[in-house]
Amino acid sequence: MEQKHFYDFDFHDLLLDGIDAMGYEYATPVQAQVIPAILEGRDIIAAAQTGTGKTAAFLLPLIEKLLSTPHEQNTINAMVIVPTRELAVQISQVLEGLAYYTDISSIAIYGGSGGEVFATEKKALSTGADIVICTPGRMIAHLNMGYVKLAGLKYLVLDEADRMLDMGFYEDIIKIIQEMPKDRQNLMFSATMPPAIRKLANTILRNPAEISIAISKPPEQIVQHVFYVFDAQKIPLVKHVLQNGKFESVIVFCSSKSSVKKLTETLKRAKFSVDEIHSDLEQDKREQVLIDFKSKKLKILVATDILSRGIHIEDVDLVINYDIPHDGEDYVHRIGRTARAASKGTALTFVGDKEQYKFRKIEQLLGKPVERGIVPPELGPVPDPGQDPGRPPKKKHNKFKRRK
Repeated sequence: MEQKHFYDFDFHDLLLDGIDAMGYEYATPVQAQVIPAILEGRDIIAAAQTGTGKTAAFLLPLIEKLLSTPHEQNTINAMVIVPTRELAVQISQVLEGLAYYTDISSIAIYGGSGGEVFATEKKALSTGADIVICTPGRMIAHLNMGYVKLAGLKYLVLDEADRMLDMGFYEDIIKIIQEMPKDRQNLMFSATMPPAIRKLANTILRNPAEISIAISKPPEQIVQHVFYVFDAQKIPLVKHVLQNGKFESVIVFCSSKSSVKKLTETLKRAKFSVDEIHSDLEQDKREQVLIDFKSKKLKILVATDILSRGIHIEDVDLVINYDIPHDGEDYVHRIGRTARAASKGTALTFVGDKEQYKFRKIEQLLGKPVERGIVPPELGPVPDPGQDPGRPPKKKHNKFKRRK
């Protein structure tokens, strides 16, 4: 299929200036499908793999609509609801770049900040802003105080909708939506389409255009390997990979904060360029770590799943799953941090001796087994991947069970 240039969308000149400044040239497949539907005024429900460019897919037409159609100045015109503060900050940064040459006003609203920031948020929500990007909990806190101006709202975006439902935000989302005018355009983006998402879509969307791009399959250019190890071998194996591989930008995902802290401390003692990111860190510290990593000042980032979705980090060439992800979807999101756009990347997964059954389920979702990596002999013997010690025990059925 022929690539679509951003000039083909007939965007406003000021928006095209921002697109040029951001280095965008051709639309990704999800952008090519989503942008025209939004510009036509359709509600949409879009399922897209991470790294497909969906942030620009909804921001560009939103900016275009605000530039080209009359809208109220002293109200909130568009709201983007996201699951995490990191995603709110990321979208805000992309928006700032795309709308740089316009007079579009915006603000990111999320928890974890002090009273001065809350006051700034209150002012924007009570006097009006063109685009508000927010987390559900923080918006509820402002709504409960009665000054949020939503009477003129025309556009609602739910991004990472499946993640928000996983995090228990369904009721908060419904409460926020109930405060909005019914006559608005609704845009929903979700990596997966479980029944709960369909229920939410049926509640808020009107005759939506359905768009689906490459769900639940990692990009082909990611080289995947799995290593079957005992838990005690995981840290030595991480050190071996980092010492012997030529990787410039590495993310290591752990399932718990304690694992993140322990691994980071060990790698720092070994003189690696490494830092950590998890929910125990203050917001300004987390943002600084991300800045250092994006700028290549920091080579290795050890993180919990807080980073697996929605954070746009270019040029990550290695992802290590230190612990098994919760499910196949999380696996795809984690390894999707590498091989962004057309680049290549490597994803290594360490499967502990009690995690083998879980990884088999992930391979079923992928549709094929992941190639097995070779654990260095000096790390000692490894588990037999055929034994499935992590498989739940089968229920015993007594064929001589007495009838009642």
